[in-house]
Amino acid sequence: MFEIVRQEKMSGARVGKLTTPHQVVDTPAFMPVATKATIKTLTPNEIREMGTQAIISNAFHLYLSPGYELIQEAGGLHTFMDWDGAIFTDSGGFQILRKEFRFKLNNKGISYVNSRDAKRYMYTPELCMEIQGALGSDVAMVLDDCPPWGSTRDEVMESVCRTVNWGQRSLDARCNKNQLVFAILQGGTYPEMREACASRLVDMDFDGYGIGGLSIGEPKDVMHETIRLNLTQIPPEKPRYLMGVGSPVELLESISLGVDIFDSAFPTRNARHQTVMTRYGQMDLRRSSLVRDFRPIDEKCGCYTCRHFSRAYLYHLFKESELLAMRLASIHNVHFLQELMREARNAISEERYSEFREQFKREYSSPANTA
Repeated sequence: MFEIVRQEKMSGARVGKLTTPHQVVDTPAFMPVATKATIKTLTPNEIREMGTQAIISNAFHLYLSPGYELIQEAGGLHTFMDWDGAIFTDSGGFQILRKEFRFKLNNKGISYVNSRDAKRYMYTPELCMEIQGALGSDVAMVLDDCPPWGSTRDEVMESVCRTVNWGQRSLDARCNKNQLVFAILQGGTYPEMREACASRLVDMDFDGYGIGGLSIGEPKDVMHETIRLNLTQIPPEKPRYLMGVGSPVELLESISLGVDIFDSAFPTRNARHQTVMTRYGQMDLRRSSLVRDFRPIDEKCGCYTCRHFSRAYLYHLFKESELLAMRLASIHNVHFLQELMREARNAISEERYSEFREQFKREYSSPANTA
């Protein structure tokens, strides 16, 4: 299921292979977010051509629309969206707790109001597993309770107890034997609670473990220390998945700690807001200085956008609010991160990852080619 191919001696960075029903995923791997069975503005074929091996969709959103029964009738999520790679499905608990669903938490599950009909429903670990089993995703994430940054010790303790309880109930409700099931570690930034949550969930022997509840407002140094702590509590033979992190430097730092899998809307969301990544940092495509800049976004990039279009053209498209602007920027950003993952895997295999990471960080903080 998961094989460690190589680990760098100077750090925790490692290359691995995660075998799923639809795809053997080379790790470290970055998953673009396809919340509602689509990566915004991009086609599955484009995503595949960028080297993407796995994506992540949201079980709760697909439950709301078009409904998991319809997707099952269509032949499953892979067929429905014409994607032949691996699909992770997030439970959607995070979205319920962070969006306007007027939720109420209890030990049974999450009670929420559906804005489509203004009625209250209950979302339980058992229903969550039923939905993901019907969707036929390769990896199902269990329902967890993610407390917001700044929660009190008592609130975090309650969320840990609930997450552990829901984890066991999710395993008991597992209905798709071909599907891998990952738990999500919670505990805020309290080391003893992180350890307690990890200990209980590791004893249940999930197929992999997500590190949740981070990158939601806590200081970066606190996030890194929490990741470091949690990684020591996950068996080394299990894949480690850091949820919701997608900026280049954070990806490389987390890989050095031993993280295998990532997901984030960062590349596509930033692209829709006129921001693209380059080797020398982020570039704002709304800057008037680009009006006669006929260079590609990144002269070292081989993506479709950089091979065919200039900064001046993208500036023009965004200025005129053309939809093509978001597509071209999204193509570049997703390609950029997939290329970064390929380079990271090569650097680990060649025992030069630490040097590669430091060089990238130096260049990324330089404004040389984004001026």
